[in-house]
Amino acid sequence: MKTSMGVYTILLLCSSLSSFLILSIATDTITMSQSLRDGETVVSAGGSFELGFFSPDSVKRYLGIWYKKISTGTVVWVANRETPLADTSGILKVTKQGILLHLNGTESIIWSSNSSRSVQNPVAKLLDSGNFVLRDGNDDKPENLLWQSFDYPGDTILPGMKLGINMITGLEWYLSSWKSTDNPSPGDFTYRLDPYGYPQLMIKKGSAVQFISGPWNSLTFTTYGFRNRSPNPIYRFNFVSNQKEMYYTSEPFNSSLVTRVVLNQNGIIQRFNWIDRTQAWNLYRTAPIDDCDSYAICGAYGSCNSVDYPECECLKGFVPKNVADGSNKCVRKMQLDCQNGDGFIKYSSVKLPDTRSSWFKESMTLEECKLVCLNNCSCMAYTSLDISKGGSGCLIWFGDLLDIRVSTENGQDIYIRMASSELGKKGHLLNDYTTEDQELPLFDLTTVAKATNNFSINNKLGQGGFGPVYKAWRLYIESRPLEIIDASLRDSSSLLEVLRVIHVGLLCVQRFPEDRPSMSSVILMLGSKGALPQPKQPGFFNEMNIVEADSSSCKHKPCSANGVTITVLEAR
Repeated sequence: MKTSMGVYTILLLCSSLSSFLILSIATDTITMSQSLRDGETVVSAGGSFELGFFSPDSVKRYLGIWYKKISTGTVVWVANRETPLADTSGILKVTKQGILLHLNGTESIIWSSNSSRSVQNPVAKLLDSGNFVLRDGNDDKPENLLWQSFDYPGDTILPGMKLGINMITGLEWYLSSWKSTDNPSPGDFTYRLDPYGYPQLMIKKGSAVQFISGPWNSLTFTTYGFRNRSPNPIYRFNFVSNQKEMYYTSEPFNSSLVTRVVLNQNGIIQRFNWIDRTQAWNLYRTAPIDDCDSYAICGAYGSCNSVDYPECECLKGFVPKNVADGSNKCVRKMQLDCQNGDGFIKYSSVKLPDTRSSWFKESMTLEECKLVCLNNCSCMAYTSLDISKGGSGCLIWFGDLLDIRVSTENGQDIYIRMASSELGKKGHLLNDYTTEDQELPLFDLTTVAKATNNFSINNKLGQGGFGPVYKAWRLYIESRPLEIIDASLRDSSSLLEVLRVIHVGLLCVQRFPEDRPSMSSVILMLGSKGALPQPKQPGFFNEMNIVEADSSSCKHKPCSANGVTITVLEAR
């Protein structure tokens, strides 16, 4: 009886000890007094994720994180991607200096965290988000973490992870593919937020660009996944850009949806959703999806349409440089002539071009954006930066436009610079383009006549022999423009329009011809509400000034006075 009772007691104690060991392994936290050995795991509090050692090829051992509740054992993060172990001697420790160490059987360091500061009570914890964090045991604030796995992604993005750059520390959050399905070491492809110009998502093979998402337009990237005219019902997308950081995130509205984004070994971005009913991953979307997603496949000023054959064609106003060589290089029919007045053609439903040679400003209207682009001869195109709530902001391109494709669902409008010879008369573009009419001012002709009366008729206002232009200019720069205007107009609803006419008129009579706007620019200035440049001193048309003029055109040949002509535009 004593022997039986002793055996029973020993079995009970062993059973209790075994249960204790299992509970310690199943916890979500590792402290300085604990360590994690190969064969043991930690599990997040809600049971969503598990951390431990695994072998994708039945030979090499890695420290990683995978889904706990999903039978496929899908791995989402690997610590020692480039330094696998060949045996099961691996161990994970938390040091008193606040560093995670992955050691082998000889205590050599296989991998370690790069914690930037030490604390008194460091602990490592696996969260239900899949994030493995190192923190002070007495401090739960996310901003005070010593280290987190979300800062060092592998080939997978989980909800809440960032894709971008910390502008203060230089830390970059990006994906790198596995070499193969059973080799997690970094492969050939990366997926990152490119910060040059206006930010855009980019897949690269080595240094070669494979795919560009197009710029963020406040709802999504212009050709990346979803209709951008209304909110997506499944995912919330967010783009943040400030002095501290620049990043993109996505997460499901329903937190119970298990979803992940993976950059596979072939350079394809894939979003998967887990379906409980089938116990399998469902491929929700991919990028790139067809030949037209291949970067710049149609060359500069070429547009790709996946439903056409051939897929590539030059944009309207451009022609193939050499049809015979099949190089897909497009050139302009008519060369730009900025000084004599260029204009813009509107193209709709397109993926916006590569933005690495772009400039942007959030606090501008589209009309102001047009004027900025028009007045810079290097500007090749412009569009709205934010298409929500009617559109706002300015995005302009310099240099050749690359990577344009037809995108009926996610495309956007873009206005591309064209030579004046490609544009029609009276503010209308040529009929063979699908464009919008240029907006022209609908000034009352009596208003214009009264506003410009002092320029053309009333010479009695002239002072010192310089005439009415000098008087108008002096009143304007002295902030007394109302004295220029006919008294009957000073209290009218057209006052702002009249002042704008005077401002533009003064720009037209500046002393040097190169400072004066072209007529197409004048039309755009009158038809917009954007800021205008400050007028410079006008030319004074008396004999002394003509003799003293130092413009190059007057030094070697007779000069003639420049008159200002008002042309009335009539509707057809």
